[in-house]
Amino acid sequence: MKSLKKLFISAALFSLLLSGCTNEQDAVSQPKTEQATAQKTETKSVTTENLEIPEKLKKPIKIAAIMQMSIGTFSSQYISGVKEQVEKFGGEVQIYNADNDLSKMASYVETAITQNVDAILLDHGRADALQGPIEKAVAKGIAVVAFDNDLNVPGITVIDQDDYSLAWKTLKTLAEDLNGEGEIVTIWVGGFTPMERRHVIYDAFKKRYPNIKEVAKFGTASANTALDTQSQMEAILKKYPNKGDIDAVFATWDEFAKGAVRAIQQAGRNEIKVYGIDLSDEDLQMIQQNNSPWVATTATDPAEVGRVQVRFAYQKIAGEKTPNIYSLEPHLVKKSDLPNEQISMKQLGEYIEGWGKSNVAVSPWMKALEEQVKK
Repeated sequence: MKSLKKLFISAALFSLLLSGCTNEQDAVSQPKTEQATAQKTETKSVTTENLEIPEKLKKPIKIAAIMQMSIGTFSSQYISGVKEQVEKFGGEVQIYNADNDLSKMASYVETAITQNVDAILLDHGRADALQGPIEKAVAKGIAVVAFDNDLNVPGITVIDQDDYSLAWKTLKTLAEDLNGEGEIVTIWVGGFTPMERRHVIYDAFKKRYPNIKEVAKFGTASANTALDTQSQMEAILKKYPNKGDIDAVFATWDEFAKGAVRAIQQAGRNEIKVYGIDLSDEDLQMIQQNNSPWVATTATDPAEVGRVQVRFAYQKIAGEKTPNIYSLEPHLVKKSDLPNEQISMKQLGEYIEGWGKSNVAVSPWMKALEEQVKK
């Protein structure tokens, strides 16, 4: 009797369990089908919406690109990137060069506001000179994207090349090549946000490698920086005329590196190696020269910096959320990693992993906008 009772209870429990599983399966499977349909519809809806060109971008966009200074091939390739991306989007861009005059740069911002531009792109500059005018621009609804700037204004995006990483990758390579000891010349100038950041790392580098001694330090930003640097480096070489007096040069800007390289080559002192920051087609040609003392540099693609800045501006105009800050990933480019034949910046990605592959600030509708412009 007890066994029969147990059998009855077990059968009842199995029946309930089976019924529960069946009901649960029905309850789950039905919503899954509905959910899949809903997801499919939602995905289609979102995709269609994202591909549609935002209303504010259906007319040509006016942009003011304001530069603290435009010196050397890095700046020219940066401008090229800005113009290229704006042209693809069917917009208009006016370039302003403040010739290293911050008050002039601030006045250009005021001019752009008066002209009712849709976006302002800043190249370098400092917050102490630009804070007020930029706050006024933001209040007026103008999209603002700054490059290598110390501004901290709600509503704007500040991009940079990660100057700390730029400096460290170059300096670490220098230290490894010198096996942690030697005499170096540093070329640096203050008064620029990226330079100040690079110097923070240089100070840390000196503590990390105490057996690497600085024998000279100089630097001037001028209308002829490379030429001025060459003259200054020639004077340093005369002061330290013997092989072994100087092992390497750390140049915090490619214009500095170019001047140092030319001075070293003319003096026949190619035992002195140059380690730089930034890269352009002209720089690449110098690095690839036979017996070039320029052995390494860390950089981002200047044209891509310009393109990214423009894309962030268009996203802002479209009403999309953009980050307050964004750092582009720099790459170490060593002479030893490059081929014997001369290459251009466009070909660099074949030899330096990750170079030129940025997909930053890209929205689905941008392709539709480019296609519309082509028509």
